[in-house]
Amino acid sequence: MAENNAQPDAAGHEQFAIQRLYVKDLSFESPKVPEVFQERWQPQMNVELHTETRQLAEGVNEVTLSLTVTVTNNDKTAFLAEVKQAGIFTLKGFEPAQLGHMLGSFCPNILFPYAREAITDLVSRGGFPPLYLNPVNFDALYAEHLRRAQEGEQPAEGGTAH
Repeated sequence: MAENNAQPDAAGHEQFAIQRLYVKDLSFESPKVPEVFQERWQPQMNVELHTETRQLAEGVNEVTLSLTVTVTNNDKTAFLAEVKQAGIFTLKGFEPAQLGHMLGSFCPNILFPYAREAITDLVSRGGFPPLYLNPVNFDALYAEHLRRAQEGEQPAEGGTAH
């Protein structure tokens, strides 16, 4: 993560602002349509999460949350839906540990409902039953990321990356 030397505002407080939220990438694939609609529906779902951060300017960062949902039915891929939801955030006056938490947990938590809505919409437009993704504990994922980094391990599948 880039070193951030931004200073607090005149009152000594941290500054946080959402500058922009946007979709960077969106895709839906259903290789077995229409045959999948004629089979008994017993779906198995796999959800993958990944976050990336990039400093754009002093005190300005882009955070991207990648969310991939793969659903199989009878051991065949029914569909794959993917979104890369991103945002540009102003973060000034934070200590390095606080900044890491903001980028690795707080900002992805803001992005997740937008990504979840995009996935739900894609699945519905693909002709499949509604898909409701459970909330994600980004604090726990970020804590696991820090633990693995301290132990010199690679981030786990679905973890956070910076």
